[in-house]
Amino acid sequence: MSRFFDKISPLDRRSSPLEDADDASRPGALQHHSPRAASYSASDASVSLGHLFRPVGHAHNGHHVVVQLGKVASDGKGTAEEGGDRAISGPLPFVLAFSNLTYSVRRSRKGCSLFWRSDAGEEQGRKVLLNAISGEAREGEILAVLGASGSGKSTLIDALANRIVRESLEGCITLNGEKLEGRLLKVISAYVMQDDLLYPMLTVEETLMFSAEFRLPRYLSAAKKMSRVQALIDQLGLRAAAGTIIGDEIHRGVSGGERRRVSIGIDIIHDPILLFLDEPTSGLDSTSAYMVVKVLQRIAHSGSVVITSVHQPSYRILCLLDRLLIISRGSTVYAGPPTDLHPFFSDFGQPIPDNESPTEFVLDLIRELEATPEGAKSLVEFNHARQAVPVVSAGGGEKTFFSLEDAIGASISRGKLVSGAEGTATTAAAVPKHANPFWMETLVLTKRSLANTRRMPELFVMRLGLVLVTGFIFATIFWRLDDTPKGVQERLGFFAIAMSTMFYTCADALPIFIQERNIFMRETAYNAYRRSSYVLSHSLVGFPPLVLLSIAFALTTFFAVGLAGGLQGFVFFVLMVLASFWTGSGFVTFLSGVVPHVMLGYTVVVAILAYFLLFSGFFINRDRIHDYWIWFHYLSLVKYPYEAVMQNEFGRAGRCFSRGVQMFANTPVEGLTEAAKERALAAISSALGMNMTSTTCMTTGADVLRQQSITQLGKWGCLGVTVAWGFFFRGLFYVTLLLGSKNKRR
Repeated sequence: MSRFFDKISPLDRRSSPLEDADDASRPGALQHHSPRAASYSASDASVSLGHLFRPVGHAHNGHHVVVQLGKVASDGKGTAEEGGDRAISGPLPFVLAFSNLTYSVRRSRKGCSLFWRSDAGEEQGRKVLLNAISGEAREGEILAVLGASGSGKSTLIDALANRIVRESLEGCITLNGEKLEGRLLKVISAYVMQDDLLYPMLTVEETLMFSAEFRLPRYLSAAKKMSRVQALIDQLGLRAAAGTIIGDEIHRGVSGGERRRVSIGIDIIHDPILLFLDEPTSGLDSTSAYMVVKVLQRIAHSGSVVITSVHQPSYRILCLLDRLLIISRGSTVYAGPPTDLHPFFSDFGQPIPDNESPTEFVLDLIRELEATPEGAKSLVEFNHARQAVPVVSAGGGEKTFFSLEDAIGASISRGKLVSGAEGTATTAAAVPKHANPFWMETLVLTKRSLANTRRMPELFVMRLGLVLVTGFIFATIFWRLDDTPKGVQERLGFFAIAMSTMFYTCADALPIFIQERNIFMRETAYNAYRRSSYVLSHSLVGFPPLVLLSIAFALTTFFAVGLAGGLQGFVFFVLMVLASFWTGSGFVTFLSGVVPHVMLGYTVVVAILAYFLLFSGFFINRDRIHDYWIWFHYLSLVKYPYEAVMQNEFGRAGRCFSRGVQMFANTPVEGLTEAAKERALAAISSALGMNMTSTTCMTTGADVLRQQSITQLGKWGCLGVTVAWGFFFRGLFYVTLLLGSKNKRR
């Protein structure tokens, strides 16, 4: 197997990104910052983490080194090649090539016409987002995709990053001439989304450290992982902000540019071979955007293929880019190095003025052409005729790159792909799907969630306050209920309302996953951890607060209402409230995985819980529910907690809830005098041949349970069913994550 176990010698190092910005010259012709040159030699030692991620402040010697695999050569000048000014003698390490990429989506059109045809000749009823786009990206270079809004930049990045279903995408994408298998692509690549999806209460250092624990393998010690994080912080220029929280709309944190660099850092912690970025400079000021692209240049020079979309780069940023791919309405209008922009548009008849930014002029020209009936068709045809993009092919002619197996094996041996394999791995087949085992993923996820939530104690305090206030209201309304027929009815109302309230209180868990959804999808899309690990961690983190809330509610209500059972009854009541919280939170969590919007989710939760309460058996007994609705009674989550606490209260022998004349409660006789009630009781006793006095027990707890049709399951059975519902909904939550987080366009 061919090897290039060699040290990478990053050049073009300056004292700081700000000094780089000052050094950028602005002559009429574009000056391109040459990429780093690397020498690959089998005799060199494996590159270390510190060599790949050197601090920004390192100086360079100003010499360019010509890359030769197996043969080292250097000179002071270097030789320019077509795609840049780095000369490569021999096979290239990594080349990502794509040819004739075409992607269209079904488009509905308002009005009477069912079919339509665009100016660009799109198929009827469909809109073409990518139209036969070809090109290539090489290791050590930045390929920038440019274009106006809606031109298809993000779509092209998604296509290259395997974020579009293969059946919907036409064309071919290869790495070193071989088609990329989805599992391998996830291991060797990273995708940085346009939005900064980070936990707001974690510091920059903590955010990168948790990413390291996800992406770096278990055999690396904590000290080595921390060393890599510290080196990456220096590489990203985040040393001053290392101890600052990320922040959000409420909590002040790092700046926008720093946040963007952190977003890049968490995806390059494992040193990917392929790095895709969707408009990493969007929303940033000129200096912050330049610093971000400078970081991307250093990443490329460390041995990665960097492909990014840029909306409208400044002159300084343009000097850092190696290849440009400018598209208009899904078609290529220019492909080549930035230095060829001037001659290209001069030949087209639209020369770029010397005192104007090339990209601003080009994009303005494209917008003007798009406003015409023909669109940018003339520019597309001119580019096709003048500068067809060569597509690297493995077959025929001289081999221009290593085989994919050899290249990845060499990267692993150099220590580049540390997230993918053990240090002794030499082939791509040795790369596991996940860097860490299930239990370690769960532990890290739990630590991260706890670190984020413990800095927002106000959320739990608000939940606890709500439960205490609710319990206080219940305690004052149902204060010291007696053992009379009215007390029985009041107990029934207390149990029904209290148990249903437990489920409604859990509705506040709805936004938790909805807010974390995009973070979860970003991290699992490239196998940072398993979905099952996330589900288990989510349950573990959420369980301790439920215990505290259950005890708080039980202490507030059990003794104040005057419920029976003593200590044993209280313990069971706590367990039943906890089981209700457990199931309610599981149910709401499952819905949060199905419904992506908070307000819609709240509407669904409230509606379904109302149905559960309606069919719980409180408003209408099970015996009186029609056969076509009885199934809903058994699906009601409120039914089992309600029946359990009813049995805990009325299932004890020796308690009487109606004696003597109390049997006339809630009847027309209730309004008579006590003497009249006594005479009526004596008459009934004589007629029935029974001796009923004012102390005779007329209704026991068992009678109450029979009247409410609570006869099928015991209280421990109801507790077990309620707990099982909680596990069931978390299982459904896992299924929704498995099916609904593919994160691919169709």
